[in-house]
Amino acid sequence: MNLHEYQAKELLKKYQVPVQEGIACSTPTEAEEAYRTIHTQYGSKFAVVKAQIHAGGRGKGKIQGTEQRGVAVGKNAEAVKEIAQNILGGTLVTIQTGEAGKVVNKVLVAQDVYYEGANPVKEFYLSILLDRAKGQNVIMYSTEGGMDIEEVAHNTPDKIFKEWVHPGGQLQGFQARKIAFNLGLSGEAFKNCVKFVTNLYNAYVGLDCAMLEINPLFKTSDEKIIAVDCKMNIDDNALTRHAELANLRDISEEDPTEVEAGKFNLNFVKLDGNVGCMVNGAGLAMATMDMIKLSGGEPANFLDVGGTANAQTVEAGFRIILKDPKVKAILINIFGGIVRCDRVAQGVIDAYQTMGNIEVPIIVRLQGTNAEEAKKLIDESGLKVQSAILLSEAADLVNKAVTAA
Repeated sequence: MNLHEYQAKELLKKYQVPVQEGIACSTPTEAEEAYRTIHTQYGSKFAVVKAQIHAGGRGKGKIQGTEQRGVAVGKNAEAVKEIAQNILGGTLVTIQTGEAGKVVNKVLVAQDVYYEGANPVKEFYLSILLDRAKGQNVIMYSTEGGMDIEEVAHNTPDKIFKEWVHPGGQLQGFQARKIAFNLGLSGEAFKNCVKFVTNLYNAYVGLDCAMLEINPLFKTSDEKIIAVDCKMNIDDNALTRHAELANLRDISEEDPTEVEAGKFNLNFVKLDGNVGCMVNGAGLAMATMDMIKLSGGEPANFLDVGGTANAQTVEAGFRIILKDPKVKAILINIFGGIVRCDRVAQGVIDAYQTMGNIEVPIIVRLQGTNAEEAKKLIDESGLKVQSAILLSEAADLVNKAVTAA
């Protein structure tokens, strides 16, 4: 579950992680008042207005049809109000959103952290996630933080440092000091960085994050280390331990079909292909997607209905897949281990009859318990559903459907 920047920063503050302070606003008037509050409390002459969407690249992104950036600096209350008015309700297009962009419903009006002084300010990069290859958490960091971090990783990977931490243990003091040293810090900034990294790792573990990214990690002119931006993803499987975090979910930022699939406990991920697939089991789903590509098609989705598929879940899966206008055929590939194939077949027939006329070709491959009985049910149903037992048969039928489309 992705969180907005303003939500993530509030959570970090509970773990004593210093952040760039700000106020989330839904209207231009709220943004104007937020500027005055920030100016009074923190003495900031300027304020930064940040679009709140679940995507990166906001600083380079633009509101559709305008030159308005997703992140802009206002020099006074009127300027902040005008910027918020230009951003709110607009569609922000960034390198991560694609051409469709995302509608901005909130902005974060934040304090200006670019203080002037004897010591130069610096931007770093720091993130924590799971390294699945090593089975350990990894802290990735760089002296080259900011909007061009992707180019840094691509062009100069030697500037990206990594520190691994066993998930059963804690971040050790020498590791936090090593990170601060590699970032080129010294004196008070060094000490503050050690505290920052330690508390940030505690937040990552305590909140059951799947990913936690700070970019930029900022050293101010008065030697403070603060999180200017924050991207946080909470492990969905851990939300049972964090009921309060589940309330932070913003459904408007998610794909509507994936949200609908979740209501039926279906594991669904939308893709860009032309063959919808419905499978039980993640491994079989991956194999089915490979088979679709080998047959000349492209998978339109990943859909795992689980081991107890019935008429209701099959119908829900049908409806979700058919909402994609790119789908030219649907392949149902079920292995009857826990569930009997004949029950799945009956569910397919019931769903087909309930939904009425379906013009998209449907190929059903059922293998396992009562596979023969299942094939007979489908063949004798009188419906335009093609059945197969072997994977090669299903591949041929998919190929014919895609070619004919």
